[in-house]
Amino acid sequence: MLSLTSDHRTVFHGIPAGFKLLVLLVFSIALFVFPDLRVQAFALLLVFLAFICGGMGFLGEGINHLRRIWPVVAFICIWHVWSGEYAVGLALLFRILAVLALANLVTMTTQLSQMMGVLSWLTTPIRRAGISTRPAEIAMAMMVRFIPVLSEKSEALRESWRARSPKRPGWRIVVPITLLAIDDADQVSEALRARGGVQETQSKL
Repeated sequence: MLSLTSDHRTVFHGIPAGFKLLVLLVFSIALFVFPDLRVQAFALLLVFLAFICGGMGFLGEGINHLRRIWPVVAFICIWHVWSGEYAVGLALLFRILAVLALANLVTMTTQLSQMMGVLSWLTTPIRRAGISTRPAEIAMAMMVRFIPVLSEKSEALRESWRARSPKRPGWRIVVPITLLAIDDADQVSEALRARGGVQETQSKL
């Protein structure tokens, strides 16, 4: 899940979140059950065509988000070229890109509240057993919400570094990013505590 809901409206925005997540699950399992290179390439083509159906702006936004996984792509390419397993490496690369692209499409066309609605429905048996699922639901929502937030702050740190040094930032910004994440987590925990905490929120529902 590399993004939140896209501003580019597509036909996929109107599809129920539960159905899209089910398609993503079946799609991912099928690619592992049928590892043939042609199947992987066809699956990636289908996802690419789905993005095109959303318009060129939607396609560009999806490709921009997938650019973040280039280190994984580079490692897979280098490893399989070194080992001589070209077909296996290409199939694995297509599979990763297809699954991540489809997952990205789902998050780009689904409101976070809809995602949480599906999660709440799936955990209904647990709540009936007397176990509160509210902490897990809030943790999931916050994790998804803060991925783009931390990404934006990381990019701002990189831009600040480039403005002051000709060298690439690399590992030098790991500590500042970590401190920003810890500071954000501390502020969110204080906000939750000021509003009564997770368990009290659960009791009021």
